[in-house]
Amino acid sequence: MFAHLLVPLDGSKLAEAALPLALAIAGRFESTITLLRVVNVPHFVVSSHDFPQLYVSLQEDMREEATAYIQLKQNDLMVSGYIINGRVAEGDSVADIILDAADELGVDAIVMSTHGRGGIKRWVFGSVADKILQEAHVPILLVRAQPSDSDT
Repeated sequence: MFAHLLVPLDGSKLAEAALPLALAIAGRFESTITLLRVVNVPHFVVSSHDFPQLYVSLQEDMREEATAYIQLKQNDLMVSGYIINGRVAEGDSVADIILDAADELGVDAIVMSTHGRGGIKRWVFGSVADKILQEAHVPILLVRAQPSDSDT
């Protein structure tokens, strides 16, 4: 039933709150889990001639950090006996990249946490979880993460 799960992670403890549920499902159904980290480099408007090189450097640093993070998580979970794949993708719309990865990989479900933003924060930042809920072609299992003092 759940042969392949997609777990989007952004490097935060809030996003990692989805891992226990994904691992429980994987343990029950012997599922493969793909951990996905999306690199989203912000766009800037500046008039400096040095900016393009700084931007490329920032993009490379973010990609390297994301890759190291996914590899660390992947290795930690594989040691525990889980079948784990890691993937890093880049783009402007995190939700679209998650949806595209789910379709491309043919996953059976997406397991993710929601940061639980409401009100003005949700309006300003949008909601990745909402877009995925509306557009995904597979079941979505959402974990509402509770921020700790260190996450806020």
